[in-house]
Amino acid sequence: MLGVIAAGFFGVRADWPMYRGPSGNGVSTERIRTDWNANPPQLLWRTQLTNGLSSLSVSGGRVFTQVRTGSTTAGAEYCVALDARTGEFLWTAPVGQAKYDYPNNAIAVRDGPRSTPAVAGDRVYVLGSYLNLVCLNATNGQTIWAKDLRSQFGGGVIAWQNAASPLIEGDLLLLNCNASPSRLLALRLSDGSVAWRKLDYAMTHATPVPATIHGVRQVIFMTQFGLVSVNPLTGEELWRSAFPYSTSTAASPAVEDDIVYCAAAYSVGSVAVQVTQSGSTLAANALWARRPSRMIHWSTPVVTGGYVYGLYGQDQEGTAPMRCLDLRTGQDRWSQPDFGMGATLLVAGKILALTDYGDVVWVEPDPNQYRELGRFTAVTGNCWNSPALSDGTLYIRSAAELAAFDVSLPPPPPLRLAATLDRVAGKVIFEVANADGEPIADSRVAGISLRNSNNVSAPLNDWAPAGVALTLQSGKLRGELELPAGESAVFFAVKEN
Repeated sequence: MLGVIAAGFFGVRADWPMYRGPSGNGVSTERIRTDWNANPPQLLWRTQLTNGLSSLSVSGGRVFTQVRTGSTTAGAEYCVALDARTGEFLWTAPVGQAKYDYPNNAIAVRDGPRSTPAVAGDRVYVLGSYLNLVCLNATNGQTIWAKDLRSQFGGGVIAWQNAASPLIEGDLLLLNCNASPSRLLALRLSDGSVAWRKLDYAMTHATPVPATIHGVRQVIFMTQFGLVSVNPLTGEELWRSAFPYSTSTAASPAVEDDIVYCAAAYSVGSVAVQVTQSGSTLAANALWARRPSRMIHWSTPVVTGGYVYGLYGQDQEGTAPMRCLDLRTGQDRWSQPDFGMGATLLVAGKILALTDYGDVVWVEPDPNQYRELGRFTAVTGNCWNSPALSDGTLYIRSAAELAAFDVSLPPPPPLRLAATLDRVAGKVIFEVANADGEPIADSRVAGISLRNSNNVSAPLNDWAPAGVALTLQSGKLRGELELPAGESAVFFAVKEN
């Protein structure tokens, strides 16, 4: 006998576990409030931080970042954890020395760690300016394991030291340890042991990015040679494309479909390459020639709909423009001044930009014109730190402070799942509706799915996808499934992310 029960809503925490988000590409699909002019983001808390250009990770109700204490020549770097709800400091853990190039120049007063912690489960992985790597307990900051990559492998840092963040891919931590002849490195998250170490490509300040191109999972490093793509499980080189290096390259590659865009400052400019596939072989070919006039100092752009949106220029604090470029041709579409060299994200299909003077700007990604949807002043101090978005809270950091803002949407009505057995047709007929009787909004449909299990006591997050295609009809979602064979009872639940 087949029994069917209807279970209610269960959701998933929207963490921001590493540099530039859950996928490491600056993209968030989280829905947030967008009517900032009529309903501006609300400050939840604000706290002072010591110096640092590190960005933010958010996981398990905690915010992680890196700071400097003491001077730029005799100070120390730390990883700090704060309560995501209150901003209260939870713990502080040492990472390594703070000693930076050019300690007397204009940025010395705000200089500090540039790398961002990465979080997996109950562990935090922190890479210091001098390639000292520590794995910390996320709850209390205690060291689980630590490695000095310079002393273990040889090699060393470049001018302005390390600024790249470690990348989590599966159960591996990927980075460039800059130790010839095998500089690219993957360590196991569990104990820091080496999974692979290959390829002699010198480090830059850019964080590697993951991507799936032509169905092939890969991680793309920006090295002093240029773009280098590897199989994250083995370190095997998949393709490469030369790109000039001068002084510093800090913006990570940006990927859309089979096109990879990269940019740098110091008269280098930008370029886009298209990755092609022939059998099992991948290759990269330049779509357009390098444009030295389109430099990016360190802010990684975002790519959407075939266009690049980023903050362009060098040494243009407060004045560098946001530009839109055609990804396939490199041609300008528009330019809007006075953003400076802050950061850009793609959130729910819109551009979220942080100016380097602390304004958060909401922009429509329109290649035909600059369309500003709203803005507000979030923090004081220079903002060369990328924001984080988690569970409807926007976290903004400068070199002086960290603030959290509520940008959440009101919770949607709870869902009700009805299931009917049609034994003649051999099917189960499902109907998902709002409990209050109102029609389900089109914008919710993509996040709603059915799960099933033959063990009703199993945690709902462990239930498997039911394989039911739901279609919206007259404000309700409907779908059907053939009666499962060989089960005495199957339980179904509706899930909304």
